Amino acid sequence: MDSAQVDAYLRRLGAERPPRPTAEALGALHLRHLRTVPFENLSVHLGEEIVLAETPLHDKVVGRGRGGFCYELNGLFCALLTALGYRVTMLAARVYGDGGRVGIPYDHMALLVRTEEGGDWLADVGFGAHSHGPLAVGERADQEDGGGTFRVVESGPDAAGVRGGDGVRGGDGVAKASGPAPAADLDVLRDGKQVYRVEARPRVLDDFVSGAWWHSTSPRSHFLQSTVCSRVTGDGGRITLSGRRLTSTAAGGGREERELETDAEVLAAYREHFGIRLDRVPVRRRDDTGPQADTRS
Repeated sequence: MDSAQVDAYLRRLGAERPPRPTAEALGALHLRHLRTVPFENLSVHLGEEIVLAETPLHDKVVGRGRGGFCYELNGLFCALLTALGYRVTMLAARVYGDGGRVGIPYDHMALLVRTEEGGDWLADVGFGAHSHGPLAVGERADQEDGGGTFRVVESGPDAAGVRGGDGVRGGDGVAKASGPAPAADLDVLRDGKQVYRVEARPRVLDDFVSGAWWHSTSPRSHFLQSTVCSRVTGDGGRITLSGRRLTSTAAGGGREERELETDAEVLAAYREHFGIRLDRVPVRRRDDTGPQADTRS
């Protein structure tokens, strides 16, 4: 990412270029990202190709004022942070579902960021409702955050009885990653509930192509069930448009919902609340499981 692209990205966030890659600057950029760049899956339902490469992602998020899902948002944020002097490692994660089962390989992307002070932070601007700031990777106590109470712990054995973490080291025991990497797989908990398991092995953007394809095409993907567009609000709450239902959640927990009746109302909501200008309403993508459901119900 060249200097002009960095400047354009920072303008999109409404942020100044930080003089140094500090933890404080990382936290500020993280929160600005969540407030200005929505988590959204509209490309899936608009029939747009999702290309995991830096230039197309910059064109989409910065040039066209759009958002994206985890691979897009964290992938591009990684490029920005690297250009600003941070040491960043992409990590694969698997999201916990019903019964404590984890999702597919490359289910999610998170970022491990090392600041100039030497601290390692787990950054994630692509998960929807999650922490508002980076989480300290080495801290095992509760971490209070605008998005809840978080805890980072070493993962136990997986369903096959294997404890993750050996992937970051070679047979001689020497770490092979060029950037920071955890010594073991990590579980991230929010308000006492497991959110996702972060694998220790460093990854590159191309590794996540299969996960993006699965989430864009599989009938089992929750991204095919409805359109979603969501961001953090200035007061620490959240606003979400899912299908035609617009939901505002206050930082204190208050909640308001309303159904949007017309296409004009939906398009206006995308513009006014998320800065996204569309010429047509995204329609839920058909899958192979049968007739398309009506997302307005």
